[in-house]
Amino acid sequence: MKKANKKIWKKAAVWIVVFSLNFAGCQQKGKGQDVLETNTEDWKTAENSPYGKYPELVTYTLGQMSGANRSNLPPEDTYEDNAYTRYLKEMLNIQNKSIYLEREDRYDEYVKVLVEDHTLPDVLVVSDRETLHELVENNLVEDLTEVYETCASDRIKEMYNSYGGELLERGKFDGKLMALPETVIDHGPCLLWLRKDWMEELGLEEPKTLEEAFSIIEAFRENGMGTEKGEEPVGLVCDTALVGTTSTNYSVEPVFDKFGASPQMWIEDENGEIVYGSLTKETKLALEYLHELYERKILDQDFALRAQNNLRDLVVGGKCGAFFGLWWSPNDPLMDMYGQKEEAEWVPYYLTASSEKSVKRFATFRDNKYVVVRKGYEHPEIVMKILSVLFDYTRYEAKDAEEVNSYFALNVNPTARPLVINVDYNDATYKVTENIRKVLRGEKSVHALSAIEKSYYNACCNYLEGRNVTANDWAAYKSRISAVGLLVDGKYKPTKRVYLGDADSEIPRALQILERKTFIQIIMGKKPLSYFDEFVEMWYEQGGRSVTDNVREEVNK
Repeated sequence: MKKANKKIWKKAAVWIVVFSLNFAGCQQKGKGQDVLETNTEDWKTAENSPYGKYPELVTYTLGQMSGANRSNLPPEDTYEDNAYTRYLKEMLNIQNKSIYLEREDRYDEYVKVLVEDHTLPDVLVVSDRETLHELVENNLVEDLTEVYETCASDRIKEMYNSYGGELLERGKFDGKLMALPETVIDHGPCLLWLRKDWMEELGLEEPKTLEEAFSIIEAFRENGMGTEKGEEPVGLVCDTALVGTTSTNYSVEPVFDKFGASPQMWIEDENGEIVYGSLTKETKLALEYLHELYERKILDQDFALRAQNNLRDLVVGGKCGAFFGLWWSPNDPLMDMYGQKEEAEWVPYYLTASSEKSVKRFATFRDNKYVVVRKGYEHPEIVMKILSVLFDYTRYEAKDAEEVNSYFALNVNPTARPLVINVDYNDATYKVTENIRKVLRGEKSVHALSAIEKSYYNACCNYLEGRNVTANDWAAYKSRISAVGLLVDGKYKPTKRVYLGDADSEIPRALQILERKTFIQIIMGKKPLSYFDEFVEMWYEQGGRSVTDNVREEVNK
């Protein structure tokens, strides 16, 4: 009887404990459910908004392109821990981890290995459309259509729209957004940079035309400017590529602009036909003029033998007083002269505004950068949030992003960013300068400037007021105010370009070599000008015809 009672009491005790736990659970269920629902709501908000912060740290592996000199990062910063990554962690609670790091010149090879092995990091930047096609065709990347709509800020969408709908379309396959294209802002034409201190020493007036500028360069050479005893004077330095299909210095592109020529580009001729710009009569006329400059020794007599780094050394070493370069030339190469050659005063001139012809040029996205997300990564929206924070919020809204925006004035290379692309308005270069100048003239409040504009404005003020002026301050003023100001005042307008699709518009290597060799020979007088017509025939016969047909077919679509 006692045993039976004992069993009954044991069972009763168990039921009491179970009942007590259940009762306690019922009492706490509401609170726990609230926490769970709140947590879920936080995740939902973060995953569906540009600036929503994740309730827990989200990490992502990244294919990182490293720049020269550690991307010019401050000494204490790294690719995983810098102003960009710290701000993203603070605002979004995200962190790039297990970075696959490769330098710029080897990055594309590295990406190809990752693609072939199907070992992609969570987030990756690819630099060519062939690789992008391979990723999409092998179902290796996420569809970003929906997350673009929910997590790209309105201003980011506005930036993409400033290029027309075709830019974003380049990231779409079968109507789905599989990659985010980089926006390549217009940099304007090359300016002629001259040593003004040399002009003053020789009593020369500033040039108003390209011909007057060439006479100045001729005077530099005749007077042995920049040379020591026994040295041969250097004229206008020139890269053997002659023009740049991407932003570059040391070209002679303004000479081709003078004749309405567009070498190394696909254009529409006066008959509405798509042609390769290097084959036109305008290009032939420009080559004739360049030959005259070479004969007058205005063009560097050894240009055919020099590599890019040699040209840079001539400029920084004070051996030449003239080169064609884009508005950012004060940042590279001229900033390296600051503080070393105090007497050197470089001034830009925009001398081809009146001669630039309106030619329909076709742009290609074959070399654009694209951001993709690994198939299966649970937070594909993360790339949209990064772009929205770095290219919109920190520049236009944030009150606590001083460290991020100081990177502009410090000339930290874009490769320091987690995503090595740029997103901005097509005419961003000119907008920045116009706004800074309005503040300097008292027409606008400094508080109305975006963060990037304010960063450059502060550097320009330091330069103008002469207070602890740094090389960065000098470069900011000379590029943003002096150089871009010329384009703004000269009413420069970007040439309207129509984008090619995925037609194989790339010129085969053999034809590139044929073109460069022919142009150099004509300029140096090794071949007569009449040889240009023979070159055009050879170009078509040796593969150019099929490339042209491909491009025309794509455009006609």
